Amino acid sequence: MNAIDTAFSGLQAAQTRMDVAANNIANAQTSGYQREQVVAQPSTQGGVNTQVEKVPQPGADLVADVVDQQSATYSWKANLQTIKTANAMVGDLLSIKA
Repeated sequence: MNAIDTAFSGLQAAQTRMDVAANNIANAQTSGYQREQVVAQPSTQGGVNTQVEKVPQPGADLVADVVDQQSATYSWKANLQTIKTANAMVGDLLSIKA
């Protein structure tokens, strides 16, 4: 797996984290709602696999959800920058060969 594939995997994981945190925040006042969390594990081919699971204990945790959303945003931006840099490097290599 190359850098672009690994970074794309990270983008998907970060997007899943942002979506789950947003869903938890939106449903914080919903009676009976059980928060979700994202469990990430390294992929055997590189990158990361994610799975969404229910949190065992009931109740809202807005602080944790907002922090996770911010953290996922920074992770998403970092992975996007990796893709941009890798694409620029490929473009430079093609320019040299041309």
